[in-house]
Amino acid sequence: MSLLAELQQRFRIPLAQLVGDDPAELASLLDMIKPAQDAKFGDYQANCAMPLGKKLSKPPREIATSIIQNLQIDDICESPEIAGPGFINLRLKQNWLRDQLDSVLQDPQRLGVQPVAEAKTYVIDFSSPNVAKPLHVGHIRSTVIGDALCRILRFAGHKVISDNHLGDWGTQFGMIIYGYRHFLNEAAFQSQPVAELGRLYREVRQTMDYLDKQESLPEQQQRLAALQSQIDELAAQPKSGDKAQDKKVAKELGRLKSQASELDQSIQQWTAKAAQLEAQTGWQQRIQQHKDIRQAVLQETAKLHAGDPDNQRLWELFLPKCRQVIQAIYDRLDVSFDQQLGESFYHNQLSDVVQEFVQKGFAQESDGAMCVFLDGFESPMLIQKKDGAFLYATTDLATIAYRVRTWNPDSILYVVDFRQGDHFQKLFAAARKWGFDNIEFRHVEFGTVLGDDGKPFKTRDGDIVGLEGLLDAAVDAAFQVVAENDDRKPNGPELSQEERQQIANIVGHGAIKYADLSQNRTSDYVYSTEKMVALKGNTAAYIQYSYARIRAIFAKGNVSPASLTDGSKQIRIDHDKERALAIQLLRFADAIREVSVDYRPNLLTNYLFGLATSFSEFYAECPVLNADAEEIKQSRLQLCHLVSGTLKTGLSLLGIQVAERM
Repeated sequence: MSLLAELQQRFRIPLAQLVGDDPAELASLLDMIKPAQDAKFGDYQANCAMPLGKKLSKPPREIATSIIQNLQIDDICESPEIAGPGFINLRLKQNWLRDQLDSVLQDPQRLGVQPVAEAKTYVIDFSSPNVAKPLHVGHIRSTVIGDALCRILRFAGHKVISDNHLGDWGTQFGMIIYGYRHFLNEAAFQSQPVAELGRLYREVRQTMDYLDKQESLPEQQQRLAALQSQIDELAAQPKSGDKAQDKKVAKELGRLKSQASELDQSIQQWTAKAAQLEAQTGWQQRIQQHKDIRQAVLQETAKLHAGDPDNQRLWELFLPKCRQVIQAIYDRLDVSFDQQLGESFYHNQLSDVVQEFVQKGFAQESDGAMCVFLDGFESPMLIQKKDGAFLYATTDLATIAYRVRTWNPDSILYVVDFRQGDHFQKLFAAARKWGFDNIEFRHVEFGTVLGDDGKPFKTRDGDIVGLEGLLDAAVDAAFQVVAENDDRKPNGPELSQEERQQIANIVGHGAIKYADLSQNRTSDYVYSTEKMVALKGNTAAYIQYSYARIRAIFAKGNVSPASLTDGSKQIRIDHDKERALAIQLLRFADAIREVSVDYRPNLLTNYLFGLATSFSEFYAECPVLNADAEEIKQSRLQLCHLVSGTLKTGLSLLGIQVAERM
């Protein structure tokens, strides 16, 4: 049962009597019913009387009184109280709280969370790596956010299809094919094929980048000189005496200096890296031999797409090996997919997409390319290049059509970083124009993982950080924390080395997931392994430790959880901390509901952290095994059991496991 939803439903009738049945206005007023910030004001507070006072030209307290008079809530709450200018304070009845907790005790699988009344069908597109490259830090957000949303929406009662739209057909395979033909180490490929394919990709990428950046270097140097000229010109201007004008000039001067500094730094970094490459034996010879590599890579890609037998054979040789490595990371993260259809699956459907857009008048030729012009966008969306090649947008349109034919979804979510926002806005507009206007298309965007320097997280050499290495580092750090915690136990260490390693695997992998999921997904965050595995603060380890602490209580007291749910005992709520814990337990359904509204898993992590914190405060003031009376002991054990079940279930919905001992 969702506490908040129930209260909002009770308020709906008296509010409708005041403002009518306008859904938008009612929803806005109902959103003003929230948990109280301070327990002395009650458990919930309704603040809707103030805006209604302005609308109806009546004192808010009079409005609040009218609402209460028509509010049927005495089975749940004590008599509502009006405070201040018109706040309605609500305090839940003790007997009702006890009855609800007893009901949840009998529902260990769902913990009182009712499935949604109207289930939807979701397709969630997430992770979606280029399979020719190892997974790196940039993949962690899409992968864990998408997986968590799948788990949470399924638990809420929806049908969910998880789809990993793999990049298995693009230019990266043209690069690997070119590398295989020109840079292959046959012995390395036979012994470690995936590592060698990765090396080939890097060799080709490095060569192409060198040529690109060397070609653009003169233009960048000219731009820097132009910026410096503008700076000198502005700096030489005498002050006008007009403070506003002088301030404007100073601001512009600062902006230009910042641009020049960034560009100068970029040029210096590249020239230093170019010098290192040029110092390598055979580099200049390679550049001479492969000066046409960029065009050659495109040709290899085009041949693959055209069905060239040799390139097709190589692609079929490479693909399973690439996917095997990626799957190993998914296995470590406990992430699975209902569907893993790559770009190659849709390739033969792309010409039909373009043809249909042309026939319906949605696409027009412009400079030889086929473009979809959309209202509200300055530039069109290209679906076919001048040379006949298709684009990501074409594949994405074909994917939408396939998903609708196959699953008829109510909603398609794309868990992709914010930089793709413009692409998805155009894609969704084009899909609606194509006729898919009864589907919720949603770009579930997210921010960037940063290093300590506030820039995208990279190695000291400037390379992208591999995900496997991050997982290993998190597990190693977790092992240190687990070992130190075990060594500090009053009666000496309790865990074997094998147990410590098993727990470290759970804590380390959970730490990376939780650190990401606990952020507002649209925000950037700084990656810190040390903070992730800490046993204090809003971390997975803290919540996992709270669970293990309860399991230790049961072990010490020789308590069987089954004995706590046989219906023979009733929970008591006598202490303030017991009451606070009880209310927090009953808000689990609210957390699930809130995540589903805007697809933000951090609302669930916030709830779990709040529950773990509430349990810690309860445990500090309310003895469990040493309670004053047996019935109090049994009641508190029941509360502990509910907390452990909720923490375990909540973490599982984030894709995080628990350990019975820590």
